[in-house]
Amino acid sequence: MELFCTGGAVERFPGLVHTAESAGVRVSPVTDRAARALADTVTPTGIVALCRSVVHDAADADDPRARGGAPQVVAIGQGLAEPGNVGTLIRVADALGADAVWLTEGTVDPENPKAVRASAGSLFHMPVVRGIPESDLVRRARANGLTVAVATGDGEVDVERADEMLSRPTAWVFGNEAHGVPPALAEAADARVRIPIRGRAESLNIVTAASICLHTSARLRARHP
Repeated sequence: MELFCTGGAVERFPGLVHTAESAGVRVSPVTDRAARALADTVTPTGIVALCRSVVHDAADADDPRARGGAPQVVAIGQGLAEPGNVGTLIRVADALGADAVWLTEGTVDPENPKAVRASAGSLFHMPVVRGIPESDLVRRARANGLTVAVATGDGEVDVERADEMLSRPTAWVFGNEAHGVPPALAEAADARVRIPIRGRAESLNIVTAASICLHTSARLRARHP
């Protein structure tokens, strides 16, 4: 790991620089111009870190560190194309007590800079697995003792009336923003769960739907620890 800092950043964030140096991280001075070239934001802070990956690959998904031990709730992003949605899903899953986030093949890289920023730090302490083949998703979830619930607008199960089923360890599948979960994957799941829409909106944003579903699991988990 290495930290690149402008002179102004060292003055603004002396505690961060000291902590890095105390941990044995190399701190290298750079010019403001170099910092702008390294960063991808319009107004960079003047600090850029080169870090090892914190994300697990599909081959390591059975490692207890990657699956959150014996998981009770896993949030799965299927084919998500928007980096902001991936990062926010990780943040929401973390906030609502999920044990891990799994991402299928075709989902944008969770270490995309926009996804990292949207995770608001949750990426660095939430187990995240990327690149899981969709064909292996249901089998892998069941092998971890999880009921597979697909969030879909036309599901036969109402999320407000499924406490008995959702009180069991659950893997929630949240599909691609434009196309939703593929029919074959939805059919292979244990349940297809809908969120009632009582107004005139046609649908919910994927992360909004995930928040409702994961909050339901968190509520039931707190009731039956």
